[in-house]
Amino acid sequence: MRIAQVSPLYEAVPPRFYGGTERVVAHLTDALVDLGHEVTLFASAEARTKARLVPVRNEAIRLDPSPLKSDLASHMNALAAVRDRAADFDLIHFHTDMIHFPFFGDMAHRTLTTLHGRLDLKDLAGVYGRWRDFPLVSISDHQRLPLPEANWAGTVHHGMDANLYRFHPEPGGYLAFLGRISPEKRPDRAIEIAVSAGVPLRIAAKVDQADRDYYESRIKPLMDHPLVTFVGEIGDGEKSDFLGGAQALLFPIDWPEPFGLVMIEAMACGVPVIAYDCGSVPEVVEPGLTGLIVRNQTQAAAAVAATAGYDRAKIRARFETRFSARAMAQRYLDLHAALGVSSGGAPGPLGFPLAVSA
Repeated sequence: MRIAQVSPLYEAVPPRFYGGTERVVAHLTDALVDLGHEVTLFASAEARTKARLVPVRNEAIRLDPSPLKSDLASHMNALAAVRDRAADFDLIHFHTDMIHFPFFGDMAHRTLTTLHGRLDLKDLAGVYGRWRDFPLVSISDHQRLPLPEANWAGTVHHGMDANLYRFHPEPGGYLAFLGRISPEKRPDRAIEIAVSAGVPLRIAAKVDQADRDYYESRIKPLMDHPLVTFVGEIGDGEKSDFLGGAQALLFPIDWPEPFGLVMIEAMACGVPVIAYDCGSVPEVVEPGLTGLIVRNQTQAAAAVAATAGYDRAKIRARFETRFSARAMAQRYLDLHAALGVSSGGAPGPLGFPLAVSA
C-alpha cells in the first residue's frame, strides 16, 4: 500500500529526548516500510526514517529557538502539503488529533486518525460528533470512555522497535522512574514507594517549564533522601541501560493516561512494571507475568519484593508478541483491510476483526 503518515510537529521524529506520539509515529513508519509498504512521512526536517520524508517544517517546534512561533500555522502548512499530495496515497494516517477534519472531509474514507491524548475535554464531543465520517483509532479501550459514540474503528496499542531495547537478564539494585516531573505522573509516590521498600530509586525525567514550581516546591526537597538519585532527562540511547538495570519500573500515575509508553519500554528490557490502577494500565500490565497493578503505597512497596523474582525473559517475550513495532504495524494493516482500504484505492477484503492488541 501507499501510506502517508502525518506526524505532529512538536518533537522530532523520533524525539531526541522525551516525547510519545512522535516516537510511536517513527516506529510505526519504519515497521510498515520493513513490511514492504511504500510509506511517506510528513514531519519536521530532522526526522530519521526509513520512509520517504516530506519535510513540512525546518525543525521540530520544541527544538526551534525562535522566540515567536505558531503551532497552529505550522500544522496548517503541514496539512496543506498533505492535501497537495493526497492523490498519491491509498491511505492517509493522521496523528494530529482533529485539526485535519475540515480539510479532508471529501476523502475521509481514505483516512485513519489515531488519537493519542486524553478525550475528557469539554469541546471534543462536538467535534467528533460533527465530523463522524473520519474513522478513529484509540490507543487503549479506556481512552474511549469519554466519547463512546465517536466513530471508533478499532484499538491499536502502541508498539516500539524491539531492536532499540536490549534485554537485561539480571536486575540491578535500584528502582526506576522515567517520564516527566509533573503532578499527574506522581514522582512523589515513586519516592515514597522506594523509601518504604528500602530500595534505591533513580529518576530520569524531564521538567517542563509549566511544572517548574511543582518540581522546586514539592519534588526537589524529596530528592535529598539518600536513596534517591535524579538523573535528568535521557534519550533513546540511554534508556536500555537505565531501564534494563532496574529491579522494576515504578509507574505510579494519578490520571487516566491513554497509554504509558515507558511501561512497554521497560518490558522490552525484561523489567517488570509496578503501576497504579489508572487509565490503560490494566490493558498493558499482566499481573504475575509482566508486573503488578496496585492501588496504594502499601501494595506498591510490597510489589517491589514480589516482582523481584519475575522471569525477565518471559517479560521480553511478551513485549515482542504484544508491543513490538512490527506487531503494532500488522494490527494497523489488519484494520486497513477491515475498513476496505487496499493498494490502488480498490476495496479491500472486508470482515477482518478490528485491530485490538493481544
